[in-house]
Amino acid sequence: MKLQQLRYLCETVNQNMNLSKAAVKLHTSQPAISKQIQMLEEELGVDIFLRHGKRIVQITPPGQLIVKTAAKMLCDADNLRKIAQQFTDDANGTLTIATTHTQARYALPPVIKHFTARYPKVKLILRQGSPMQISTLVTSGEADIAIATEAIEHFHELVMLPCYEWNRCIIVPPKHALLKMQKITLEAISQYPVITYDYAFTGRSKINQAFFDKGLEPNVVLTAIDSDVIKTYVELGLGIGILANMAFDAKRDKNLRSIDASHLFEPSTTRIGISRNSYIRGYIFDFIEMFAPHLNHAIVQAKLENRTSGDLKNFQH
Repeated sequence: MKLQQLRYLCETVNQNMNLSKAAVKLHTSQPAISKQIQMLEEELGVDIFLRHGKRIVQITPPGQLIVKTAAKMLCDADNLRKIAQQFTDDANGTLTIATTHTQARYALPPVIKHFTARYPKVKLILRQGSPMQISTLVTSGEADIAIATEAIEHFHELVMLPCYEWNRCIIVPPKHALLKMQKITLEAISQYPVITYDYAFTGRSKINQAFFDKGLEPNVVLTAIDSDVIKTYVELGLGIGILANMAFDAKRDKNLRSIDASHLFEPSTTRIGISRNSYIRGYIFDFIEMFAPHLNHAIVQAKLENRTSGDLKNFQH
């Protein structure tokens, strides 16, 4: 039994039993993956997959247990490498952060600047996607941490660390009628075309819930995953925008105006997600604390070990 065989097996499952996609991901050939999996099955004496001809159609019951164990073995092997690196060169390595556009564009830049100054030898990789995609990257071992507002809580393999709360603003062109209101209402917003985040992104569920509770349905004419795209189409006059407060900068967004809407929507919480089975290197603990100062090494370690820590209740608002 070889780690390479386990890696081929797990990647095949990750790619929904598509050997061609697994081969591309692993930079090898489809026959090589097929052969190694068959050799593993022969060694174990059980079929991991059910096949129709040469095509894999599903995982067998024993195969499901084998895949689960194989994934843990690969994680443990990776942790061994990380432990060795920690003690041979604790300031050298790679940190892969999976996050959304809003976090990467507006929340992370000052943290990354601080981190790279302290750890110039650490290679930093940003992987952007939807909250579901970035959470999957961490559970599969392709990223060290996930930073997002939605979806992390649905992944039980991840430890959730609340970082900060945030709310929303309404963005409009200058001289828009909504700017004359002393306090904006959902009823007023519902009179205009709305441009906001895609449902899977950046607290969109809180927006929908607020309108639903009032018996209103917003006229959403355009959705996007990118805050800058939302602002662009508001500037073009396609509608008004509902945006994360952090994504509006009065100095940069000179052709737009912001109206506070924090009284209309429940606040959202940005969280960091870490795999329960991963070994966390020292510089990753430091990055987390730079991003959320209340999450020091001891508190994060307590969460990873499933010990309670009351300090998590006092995260930034």
